[in-house]
Amino acid sequence: MKKCCVTPVVLFVICVIFNFANADGFIVPHPYPPPPNPKPIPTPSVKYHHVNVTIDNQVAVTKIDQVFINNYHDDIEGTYLFPIPEEASISRFSMYSGNDELKGEILDKEQARRIYEDIVRKLKDPAILEYMGTDLFKARVYPIKAFGEKRITLDYEEIIKCDAGLCRYSYPLNVEKFSPEPLRNVTIVIDIKSKAPITSVYSPSHTCETTRNDDGSVTVSFEQNNVKPDKDFVIYYTISKKNFSLNLLTHKEEGEDGFFMLMAAPNDETIEDQAIPKDIIFVFDKSGSMAGDKVEQAKNALKFCINSLKPEDRFNVISFSTEVNPYETGLMHATKDNIAEVLKFVNKMEATGGTNINEALRTGISQLEKPTGLPIIMFLTDGLPTVGEQNISKIIKNVESYNTNSVRIFVFGVGYDVNTQLLDKISLENGGLSEYVEPEEDIEVKVSNLFTKVSTPVLANAAISFGKAKTMDVYPQRIPDIFRGSQLVLLGRYRDRASTVIIIKGDVQGEPKSFVEDVTFPKENPANDFLPRLWAMRKINFLLNEIRLYGEKEELTGEVKQLSKRYGIMTPYTSYLVLEDEAKIAAPSERTDIYNVLDFSADASSRMKVEAVGKDAVKASKMLQAAPGAGYELTQDAAWEGARNKEQVVNSLVKSVGTKAFYLRNNVWVDEKYTEDMEAVRVKFDSDAYYAILAANPVLGKFLAIGEAVTVCIDGFALIVGEEGKETLSEEELSRFKM
Repeated sequence: MKKCCVTPVVLFVICVIFNFANADGFIVPHPYPPPPNPKPIPTPSVKYHHVNVTIDNQVAVTKIDQVFINNYHDDIEGTYLFPIPEEASISRFSMYSGNDELKGEILDKEQARRIYEDIVRKLKDPAILEYMGTDLFKARVYPIKAFGEKRITLDYEEIIKCDAGLCRYSYPLNVEKFSPEPLRNVTIVIDIKSKAPITSVYSPSHTCETTRNDDGSVTVSFEQNNVKPDKDFVIYYTISKKNFSLNLLTHKEEGEDGFFMLMAAPNDETIEDQAIPKDIIFVFDKSGSMAGDKVEQAKNALKFCINSLKPEDRFNVISFSTEVNPYETGLMHATKDNIAEVLKFVNKMEATGGTNINEALRTGISQLEKPTGLPIIMFLTDGLPTVGEQNISKIIKNVESYNTNSVRIFVFGVGYDVNTQLLDKISLENGGLSEYVEPEEDIEVKVSNLFTKVSTPVLANAAISFGKAKTMDVYPQRIPDIFRGSQLVLLGRYRDRASTVIIIKGDVQGEPKSFVEDVTFPKENPANDFLPRLWAMRKINFLLNEIRLYGEKEELTGEVKQLSKRYGIMTPYTSYLVLEDEAKIAAPSERTDIYNVLDFSADASSRMKVEAVGKDAVKASKMLQAAPGAGYELTQDAAWEGARNKEQVVNSLVKSVGTKAFYLRNNVWVDEKYTEDMEAVRVKFDSDAYYAILAANPVLGKFLAIGEAVTVCIDGFALIVGEEGKETLSEEELSRFKM
């Protein structure tokens, strides 16, 4: 495509007003009247921003559809800008004025850099520097009618990079700093097709819904309303014809321990015939508090689970209230006749009586003393123990003593009148997980969804070996069973370079199996800089759950604080982020709701005081269990969507960029690694030296984009940007910054 030059007049038009209100593409309104006395024009807002992506055997076609709204009382003109992703090629651009389709043009990196720099010079706003080092698409927009709309569509193509079956797709969605108001709607739908089976799909950046259409086709979808996206959208997917695919991502800086993420997933196509039969007991609470819609929803969920059993499975149903009532004294095969008879039993259940949790679990576990398949209990309750043993600690110890055959216990807590510490400990210590159904949620949907995920186990008693690699701090600490359609994501640290093999061992249909993959833990790898923070979130999540379930210990809280500050992750223990001068930078009244849910105290220790029962307890448990191991990273938290738009206080105090965390100290964004005795180069913002450094090392743009006053550490010394500093640099001084 033809390249073009940008005149100073065009640059001025682009740069006069730069209040971005858009997603990856944005419109800069032209001033009126023209210079030298321009009148500010409001920036168009976004009605919607839709992205549809088709990835067919590594060829990705991204289609963008945006509608901008002119909130001004006059027609306006503007310039549409789109930073082009690396190695992408724009194939179509459509924007209409009446019946006339308007054309755009592509500027190369050098031309684009001059535009980016000129924007910063005119507006004293470095936000656009994030796009240093990218090409730029530019088109004139005219007119946008008064209080009218302008639709823009754009397509681009790229080749997705895959390495040893691990593929990565990224979409530039980081626009929080550009948007004066939330985007009304953002959707991303990605259809992935592959000749080889797609074994796993994982997003380290966003919570997505993944639908498997068949072995070689997956749809990934993401949607948010009234939001300010603050990070690029990234997914990884793996393709493999092996029974199990094992893929390793690493990040390691020189002189420091590295980080890794291991993704492991069964190949549904080749593993189908190796599914493990289940021995499953459904333990169902029909106490009086379940009366009404609750018990009917729960019964429908139970019937769905029973109807989903496979012929090789064995099962039973135990209902309980004051008394415990098994349908049968032992396990039955899941024949059509047995299922039909049990469904009659379920239909007759009525909600009445107390809640005898201890005896119900004892009875269920006792029927799994001689399992021939994977032993599982699905336990559903809506209340506290009110009959029989009622001491929470004793019930937990009793379950431990009863369970001598490694029965997996999956727990559903319905409503807020459940003891989350009891249910979470039972599931955590018995190889399952706990799920909570809040009053406004549908029991049938929640129970059915989880059962579908765990209905086909393919690898039980899983264990992993990293061979010669020296790994540590790996989470989750206990490797769960692996089910058809699921994936295992491990995050950890490693010490030295190693070429080794990763081995996953486990039982397949009662027989031991091993799955092996050759991997390399590199000596140094600057890629995948999201891994350190993702690992820290996973570890903080683990530590907070330990504190919540087993009590507060100084070594645990201390580690939470240290990790939180190092990686810029807010927790109940670091919400005030006490800095070197001991000043609390957020007043108690400024706390966001996500912290109020945990009801921590306002003193420096910020002790976590979560009750075991009630709405707050359920919210806290759901947050701490939310995938992908998020701790208190709001944008990762699938359990509590309502908190997303209440994190402005946190974001105004701390920002994470790549592997770095920056804290606002006296109106300066300071790299967490910075110390006063560090060698430093001081450069004046918006000076020739400032832009020379950016030209020498465009990667620094993503750090300098966070503000006019920034201190960033580079290879043992600090670059300090502010109101005072050098305005020019010698070639020798500049050489320190060159890539």
